[in-house]
Parts: sequence; structure tokens; C-alpha cells
Amino acid sequence: MRLVPVYALLSVIGLLGTLSRPSSRVHHRRPVMTAPAYVRRSAEIEGDFVVLLIGTRVNRWRDVRAWLPVFRAMPRMVRELEAHPELGLLKAYGGWMFGGPTYIQYWRSYEALIAYSRSAEAEHLPAWRAFNRATRRYPDSVGIYHEAYRVSEGQWETIYGAMPEIGLLGASSGRDLRRRSTSASRMGTRTEESDTAPVAAPTP
Repeated sequence: MRLVPVYALLSVIGLLGTLSRPSSRVHHRRPVMTAPAYVRRSAEIEGDFVVLLIGTRVNRWRDVRAWLPVFRAMPRMVRELEAHPELGLLKAYGGWMFGGPTYIQYWRSYEALIAYSRSAEAEHLPAWRAFNRATRRYPDSVGIYHEAYRVSEGQWETIYGAMPEIGLLGASSGRDLRRRSTSASRMGTRTEESDTAPVAAPTP
């Protein structure tokens, strides 16, 4: 039985610390509570935007050389994007999901996402090439995936009740919701006057 080297375990611990540690940049600040009392809020963002879910899954922990470079590359990319907001990243959240590190990212546009992923001057392209080379030697040792959602203006809705600035709210601005606001009214399929939720909104 092959054991995972100590330095690999330390790298994983370091990565988890990176995923949970907030950046010093304003648009990646530590989530703060929106109000001391129970307040329902919704995010506000103009135009279309993109949601990207990207991550890895370790299938064979003993193959450290397969997954360790991937683990190290992901935080580097996020730090690069944080340092250059003009590249189009609005917000990134990191955590552990599906057996490996995962990021949920909000982008200003799909064009900005594609431009970054293919840029020869950015961190992603060399990491992409290195991963493809590694899979020739370790075909199924580490999995990688992403899901990209191009969200049209007005075709989404959010609600945050007594929550800090997370998700799209943390990537944009926000507004307080009126008591009669419902998911259907926020999506635009009904009006607040014509729609009544089956459960009344909580009072502060």
C-alpha cells in the first residue's frame, strides 16, 4: 500500500486554508451581515452575467503528482483574477465539494471568461496544458469539471434573509425586499399585487 507523502498532506491543508481565507480586495471581502435584524434582500446586477462552477475530484490519492499541481494552480488563478478585476471576475468562492477543491465564480461576461481561459499571459492556459499532459500518465487519477451558465438580464432571482453578502449579492449590489415580494414577482412572471406566497414573510 502506497502512502500519501507528508508534503502532499501539508499542501492540502494549505489549500483548504487558502479556500477559506478571504482576500483583502474589496470585491472579495469577508462576508458581512446586511443588518442586525431579520431583513430580506435581493442582489442587483445590470446586464447579463456568467456563473462558473469549476473544480476537481481526486480519484487516486496515492498519485500525488497527478493532483497536487492542479490543487496549487487553482488558487494562483483566483489570486491573479483578484489582482486584475479588469479581466472580468466579479467574485469567487472556494470550498471542498464532490471530492476536491471547487470554486463558484461570477463573471461579468462569457467573453471575458473565454478570453482569460485562452490568454497566453494568464495562469490558466499553462495549467490547462500541464493537466492534459499529466492525464496521459495518470488517466483517471484526478478528475476535473466545470459548468458555465450564461444568465440573461432579468432571468434570475435571489433572496437572502438575515444573511451576509454571499453569492450574487457579494458579487454585485443589493436591495431590501418588500414584504409582498415573492420568487415569482422577482422573476417577473407575476406582480407583487397579484401574487401571494403560501407562507407569510417573517417579521423582523
